[in-house]
Amino acid sequence: MTTRHTAWWKTAIGLLLTALMLFPVYWMLNVSFTPDQDMRKSPPDWFPAHGTLEGYRAVLDQQLPYLGTSLAVALGTVCLTVAVSAPAGYALAKLRPRGGGVIGFVLLVAQMIPGIIMAMGFYTIYLKLGMLQSLPGLIIADSTIAVPFAVLIFTAFMDGIPGELLQAARTDGAGHLRTFWSIVLPMSRNAIVTVSLFAFLWAWSDFVFASTLAGGGAHEPITLGIYHYIGNNNQQWNAIMATAVVASVPTALILVLAQRYVAAGVTAGAVKD
Repeated sequence: MTTRHTAWWKTAIGLLLTALMLFPVYWMLNVSFTPDQDMRKSPPDWFPAHGTLEGYRAVLDQQLPYLGTSLAVALGTVCLTVAVSAPAGYALAKLRPRGGGVIGFVLLVAQMIPGIIMAMGFYTIYLKLGMLQSLPGLIIADSTIAVPFAVLIFTAFMDGIPGELLQAARTDGAGHLRTFWSIVLPMSRNAIVTVSLFAFLWAWSDFVFASTLAGGGAHEPITLGIYHYIGNNNQQWNAIMATAVVASVPTALILVLAQRYVAAGVTAGAVKD
């Protein structure tokens, strides 16, 4: 009885804390369907009794270009991050280059650099190269946030791949590139999904690089779209919240679909035989 009683209280506390954390998400959904005139009520409605889709119509009319830019930047960041970090992780895990420990330490330190400092550096470089307000410039900048983390994930995962498989490939005449492409990369599916997910999330939610490197240009992501929308229409809260809901849907779907791969990828290398 004592064990069941304790478990019941733990479950209740867990549900209460979960409800508190998810309440802002519910309120965002509620406001996105609430007409503007009903938002002035005191107290406000807990449910959209007179629901409207005006906010979502405004999203389709005004926010689609921002969403398209965010999708292009996020997918480009994923491709560039995987293309750079997967070979780097393989080299650190299996080729054991001289100074590999120092490289790993540098990657850890790189993740501690504030984004605004990196943004200022990129701004100076892009100003000279003419890459401000461009999609490639934003993709490269966002990738610098994801690559250090991705290399560490790939290194930990690939370090757990049995060396006998790689030795057998080399015995059959495969070089390092062929071994990486034909054996290591297919076996690293969980790590690839994990890295891709985090790179997508970071690029999709980025505001610092976007406002510094793409602000005022023709290619602004959805984070700037919401920012401009709040500044220009600070009374149309259903449209603002509808924009936030639409911007949250892709990341939520990806996270739900990829969660089991992410769990395996993040814990890779934590336990050694």
